[in-house]
Parts: sequence; structure tokens; C-alpha cells
Amino acid sequence: MAGLEVLYTCVAGSISCPQDAVVCFVHWEMIKNGYRCVGAGDEPRSSDKKSELLPAEWSSNKELYSLRYKATDNDNQILLKAITVDSTLIFNLMNSGTQQVSDLTVNISDHVDADQLHTFDSVFKNADTLSEKVKTQLLPSQDRSAGQRKSRSEEEEGEQRRRADDSDPLRIPGRHPRQGTRPHWSDPMAPPFAAGGADLDPFGSRSGGMIVDPLRSGYPRSGFDPSSGIPDILPPGAVPPGARFDPFGPVGRHRPGKGSEYVSHHWHQRPDPDHMPPPGYDDMFM
Repeated sequence: MAGLEVLYTCVAGSISCPQDAVVCFVHWEMIKNGYRCVGAGDEPRSSDKKSELLPAEWSSNKELYSLRYKATDNDNQILLKAITVDSTLIFNLMNSGTQQVSDLTVNISDHVDADQLHTFDSVFKNADTLSEKVKTQLLPSQDRSAGQRKSRSEEEEGEQRRRADDSDPLRIPGRHPRQGTRPHWSDPMAPPFAAGGADLDPFGSRSGGMIVDPLRSGYPRSGFDPSSGIPDILPPGAVPPGARFDPFGPVGRHRPGKGSEYVSHHWHQRPDPDHMPPPGYDDMFM
């Protein structure tokens, strides 16, 4: 509480009741938060000047205290009033520039020892609690006010910019990129070649190829292994281990009337009940 002791000593002659001590304490909180007292009363005077001290007539009325302040960085006037009601002191603060109003009710006996008014070391009780109440309930936060002003300024600039863009008939609307996480290219092949590159990999090493791969569908697989060959269709080793394999015809079954010529001779194999020629096969112009 550096500075409060000096202030309290300077005005000790004007302090005659507990509410005087509370007003002095709140005044010092105003000073610490960047305000300066310019005078007493509701109306400005020609003799007003910014000062950290309390004006001479600040405690002339014990029922109603009225002090005027201005911030160090602007001339907006702030009016602080304190009204004595029984054993409490009701503070009311109004900013004439923003019309912002705040108030605080202080129980005098909770924070001032009436028997120690002229002993600074013991006059105040729970000083930290009272200081916190003044900062959070009565005084506007400087940082918060600055942040709000900055936020409002940015919103206004953004709105003006959007209006200007919308009113420009020659402006081409910009593309808004899709929000979300970027794809992870684990392949050393950089875009755009990575897209679709898996279809060109005959061994399926990059997990690409068919839209629905029967060997990589995620469902339980049978014991079929194309690398071991298919009787009467593929010899062992014809399909490299791990390569993607698209089965042709039923696997593991010997259909009547079909042999190796099913693959090598196409339409010249023995007749088959479910074998139908392609449309227009006898049309020489096809």
C-alpha cells in the first residue's frame, strides 16, 4: 500500500469519522488505477487541476461525498459519489464520456477501526479485500476497457471493409478455403503427383488402387493367398507376395467345362451354360 500512508498522513486533520477513512482509501485506489482528482462537487470549476491529493473541502459533508476525476490519458470526467447509509457507505461512479455507471457498497466496520483513525498502521482492516472490491466492482479495468475499444474498432473496420467489397460491382468474390486439417502426405512423392499415384503402384505398397479392395476391406479374410497360385488358372508365384490381386472367375472352385483355356483362349473354350457372347459379336462392323 505504498503511497496510501503518505496520503493518509496529509489528510489526517480532515479525518474525523470512519467513513472519511474509507473515502480516502477509495480515492487512493482511483489514483493507482490512472486517475487524478480535479476537485470536489458535481460541477467543474476554473480552478480544477489534476492532482493525486484530495481537495481541501473533500470531507465537508459527512453524509454525501462528491469528487471529480479525470484519467491521465484523456479528459473524460468521472464523478464519484459516496452516500452514508447507517453503517454502510454506498459508492457510485459515473463516466461522463461513456455514461458507464458502477456502484459498490462497503460495510464500514469491516474495513475501518473507528478507534484507530489517527494510527495508519492499524486503522484499516482487510485492506486487500477492500482493494479487490474497488477494482472489480467500482473501477473500470483499464486493460479491459482498452481491449474492448480495440475489439470494437477492429469490428467496425471489418464491417466497413465488407460493405466496400459488397458495393464494388467489379470485384470478383474471393475463394474461401475449406476449413479443416491439411492432409498428411506421408509419401515422399509430393502433391499433386501423390493424388492417384497409388493406382499406378502394381504392388499396392501405398494402399491405393481399387475403391473397394477385397484384400484390404478391413473385413476378415479367408485363407485364400493368390501368391500360391490358382489351380488350372495361375501357376504359383504368378502373383507377387503382397501385391493387389483382382480375382477373375470363382476362386477355389472347378466349374464344369472350364479350364486354363478360359483365360488364354477367351471365347474359344468349351461351351459353358452361363457363358454368353458379347452383344454384336457377329457384326463385322463392330
